[in-house]
Amino acid sequence: MKNQQLILVVDDEISVRTALKALLKREGYEVETASNGEEAVSLVKTLQPALVIMDIRMPKKDGIEALQEIREINKDINVIMITAYAAVETAIKAMMVGAYDYIIKPFNNDEVKILAKRALQVQSLKEEVKVLHRELSYNHRLDKLLTNSAKMMQLYKLIGKVAQTNATVLVTGESGTGKELVANTIHYNSNRRMGPFIKINCGALPEGLLESELFGHEKGAFTGAIHRKLGRFELAKQGTIFLDEIGEVSQGLQVKLLRVLQEHEFERVGGTETIKADFRVIAATNRDLKSMVAQGEFREDLYYRLNVVPLNVPPLRERKEDIILLSNYFLQKFSNENDKEIAGFDESTKMLLENYSWPGNVRELSNIIERAVIMNPGTIIFPEDISLSELKITQGPSSDTISSNFKKSIEEYLLQMDKGITLKDLIKQIEKHVIGLKLQKNEGNRMKTAKELGISRRALLYKIQEYGIDE
Repeated sequence: MKNQQLILVVDDEISVRTALKALLKREGYEVETASNGEEAVSLVKTLQPALVIMDIRMPKKDGIEALQEIREINKDINVIMITAYAAVETAIKAMMVGAYDYIIKPFNNDEVKILAKRALQVQSLKEEVKVLHRELSYNHRLDKLLTNSAKMMQLYKLIGKVAQTNATVLVTGESGTGKELVANTIHYNSNRRMGPFIKINCGALPEGLLESELFGHEKGAFTGAIHRKLGRFELAKQGTIFLDEIGEVSQGLQVKLLRVLQEHEFERVGGTETIKADFRVIAATNRDLKSMVAQGEFREDLYYRLNVVPLNVPPLRERKEDIILLSNYFLQKFSNENDKEIAGFDESTKMLLENYSWPGNVRELSNIIERAVIMNPGTIIFPEDISLSELKITQGPSSDTISSNFKKSIEEYLLQMDKGITLKDLIKQIEKHVIGLKLQKNEGNRMKTAKELGISRRALLYKIQEYGIDE
């Protein structure tokens, strides 16, 4: 089992080993050292460190060879490579073998600390995801833990309170926010969790078929009814029935649903026998039922019968602190499913994800990360790997840090969308302009600029070279 705070430092230069050990110990980590690749591989087998920081050029066994062997021992251990050579070929080879990242001598202490912290956070996230996957197979409570949002934490508190009751629950929220996951969480944390969890999408079926699906039918009730069929309410005995898209139900069927909720009894289509059933109802909708009631499109008595305990799931744009957390989860999930080993997101990619409006919410985020994982041939997700459905970016930096000329440029860029400019090109132009403005404001101070932009100094240098920014 890995020691979550143990870092193994590997370098043939004793001065480098000593300096890194002192630096990392001051940050509260446990640190062990090795002087060559052979010794490193041996220590990884016995110590199972959470992170290895290793030089590439070493005697006996170089860093690339040692990295390959470490990956065979435990591919979940993150490895940061050290090189005194800024050759692109060496860095690319290390990343292709499976390195988490690399640093170039002489390195900056702050960069080492930040990189080590992030690598350990990724490692911790991997372990958390494994635990969460195990929990999912037992109690379907995966997403209950994946939040840093105060709004979501408050929602989970309400779920905890209502789960132990038999109260009818109405879950509202935009499409893709995770209303079904909320319903799952309620059921699998209730005293009905050993009973069935029956789901039906009320908006996916025509009225006649939906009635048969909900209440069942008798043999001969209509053409094609060659045998008796039990309905979803009957199948949900001693469990929970989840009525998704309840706002799409016709008014004729609303009357029958009202009776079921009031009396917990119904007749199958074509039958006369009154059937009593013990079930709990959770309904969900992305529509405003209250407005529908005012417009005469939804029965008021049914609305109040459903709305005993209202739970609203906030859109992703209102829980921005969850965007990277969920992105990391989806990255790990889809990497495993597609047998890929993608280390994480470039800092500019994180900025893009956090500033997008997410009209499709968590479902859209999941789809975009899955597509990025499938299409990405490397180990890092860059902005060009992210394909957003529409250019709708929420306000990031405050208005006083962006010049009016830059705002005008944004408008001009948007006008060019119809002239063939791609989202990728637009993002690059915006990024280049922001970096240029920041460097100018900070009089060319790269470290200060990188800090204000929320990226590493190495990432900033890469962007300056990529865009040919004149400092």
